Amino acid sequence: MKSKWIFHQLNSRHPSLSSLFSPLKPKTISQHSHSKHLLNHVEISHLLSFSARKGYFFMGPSLLASVIKSPQFVDTQDHYKVRYVTVIWNSLLSLFAKCGSITDAVKLFDEMPVRDTVSWNIIISGFLRKGDFDTGLGYFKRLLELGFDRLDKASFTTILSACHIHESSFVTKMIHSLVVLSRYEQEVTVGNALITSYFKCGSCGLGRQVFGKMGERNVITWTAVISGLVQNQLYDESLKLFMVMRCGLVNPNSLTYLSSLMACSGLQALREGQQIHGILWKLGIQSDLRIESALMDMYSKCGSMEDAWRVFESAEELDEVSMTVILVGFAQNKFEDEAIQFFVKLVKAGVEIDPNMVSAVLGVFGVDTSLGLGKQIHSMTVKRGFTFNPFISNGLINMYYKCGDLKESVKVFSRMPKKNSTSWNTMIAAFARHGNGHRAIDLYEEMKLEGVEPTDVTFLSLLHACSHGGLVEKGMEFFNSMTEVYRISPRTEHYACVVDMLGRAGLLNEAKSFIEGLPVKPDLLVWQALLGACSIHGDYEMGKYAADQLFLAAPDSPAPYILLANIYSSKGKWKERARTIRRMKEMGVDKETGISWIEIENAVHSFVVDDRSHPKAETIYEVLAELFRHMIDEGYQPDKMKSS
Repeated sequence: MKSKWIFHQLNSRHPSLSSLFSPLKPKTISQHSHSKHLLNHVEISHLLSFSARKGYFFMGPSLLASVIKSPQFVDTQDHYKVRYVTVIWNSLLSLFAKCGSITDAVKLFDEMPVRDTVSWNIIISGFLRKGDFDTGLGYFKRLLELGFDRLDKASFTTILSACHIHESSFVTKMIHSLVVLSRYEQEVTVGNALITSYFKCGSCGLGRQVFGKMGERNVITWTAVISGLVQNQLYDESLKLFMVMRCGLVNPNSLTYLSSLMACSGLQALREGQQIHGILWKLGIQSDLRIESALMDMYSKCGSMEDAWRVFESAEELDEVSMTVILVGFAQNKFEDEAIQFFVKLVKAGVEIDPNMVSAVLGVFGVDTSLGLGKQIHSMTVKRGFTFNPFISNGLINMYYKCGDLKESVKVFSRMPKKNSTSWNTMIAAFARHGNGHRAIDLYEEMKLEGVEPTDVTFLSLLHACSHGGLVEKGMEFFNSMTEVYRISPRTEHYACVVDMLGRAGLLNEAKSFIEGLPVKPDLLVWQALLGACSIHGDYEMGKYAADQLFLAAPDSPAPYILLANIYSSKGKWKERARTIRRMKEMGVDKETGISWIEIENAVHSFVVDDRSHPKAETIYEVLAELFRHMIDEGYQPDKMKSS
């Protein structure tokens, strides 16, 4: 018989399925031996459910043919049998919706001899799983038209699971109203779905209200609120709620702890993160892959890379996420060399490199990083097909211009099929940093023609370009349009750029007046910009005023001492210079050591003043001495500035 053949074929191809029928005793099977079909409705239902979970779609059409030919599975007149008939058809529909074409599922749904609420829930879920929310909602409305009594808990939880797709709480509010009318508001599963949906839509207040009115709360309820608050960057409130939960009767699960660690990352709350880490050790769940990645992220965000590295080294299993987290951690904590070395080790070890890893390592490249290595990474992105990733392209633009190769930055930018605001901002910044202010401004105009809205970062680069290009009038025009046209609130960096722009142009009084009219209290960057301008123009009176303000804003910074000393030197005021340097030493402020570098054959060589640590130092100083003699012969007069 056909059903026997199906079972035989299925058993031979997938022996694991035989376990479904192992509980059936020989006598049970013998009882069915007189039947035309070997499998009854319970067995077929189990078989279909198992096939749906495993993705064995080929079972669907075969069993459908068998079911259609069997009167017992299409008889809807017998009220006793109709329940079993519905179970079989719903199992078939579930298999089609999960494993097959949604079109085939709809055809089956339309031809089913009997349908119940479960049938409607399955077809709604099928459309939602395929990302077709509107059609799924349409079927939900059709179910609603049949009467409120046709809706059950699963109907609401199913539709609520996808309401956030509209990025608005409007649909969730409508479903919430139906929940109240159907008297399901106190059902914990429905309440959990409402909370999750509201938080995903950004309606935190409504999510809190549902949570507050729930008579019963399980671990999913608490986790939904704690994670929802984290998703909306309400880290402090999330962590406080986690502490309240810890004092209650409901124990957190791994997802709750995961969300609490994310809250610690957002708050940079190292102490609380360490406490949670200790709890995880006691519970024995610190080795969960997601927990380990969250711990690494928390420690790195809190500036404790040593602890992050310990978690990484002790991890029983590593994946792309954990490797990316540690790589980003190195980058964020200014461990540029370690980030690059780690990335190189991953490549050599044959680890599957993903775009996130490449994007992270490109972000650490700077003026003292090997351009040769950057080019190798670029080649790797081309081979792996990552060049269409905007994050990768933006990182390449950033890497090339910071390593001094503006032409390559332009090439990467021009080849991008789709540019986002970061792409334009990075390219504008590249021209600005390379002193090509006019090209930066032209690119800004092109950006506007493309319909891309400028951001605060855009104006920061434009102001920088105008500052170094002496374009004061244009710069002030940008600054005013930033606030008046685009309604972007300036940051301290913007104010400092304006001061630097006015100061470099010799408009020191105007720069001082600008500072005095600021709506916020000037900080270190602003006063440092004014003092730097005074150093350029040798205005020691204005410089002393700026230095005094800088001393108050940042007493431990060497900048005011060094810049003021340079101003006094330019005016020949050696006593004042000596007094300034002496004061710096008395205050225990260390001067930051200047570093120069050069890349030769993909190796970066760095030097500081009077550095003799380089293995070829003797040869280098011989060459410098020879060059110095040639300079003297050409008429160079060395600066014989008095020492302090």
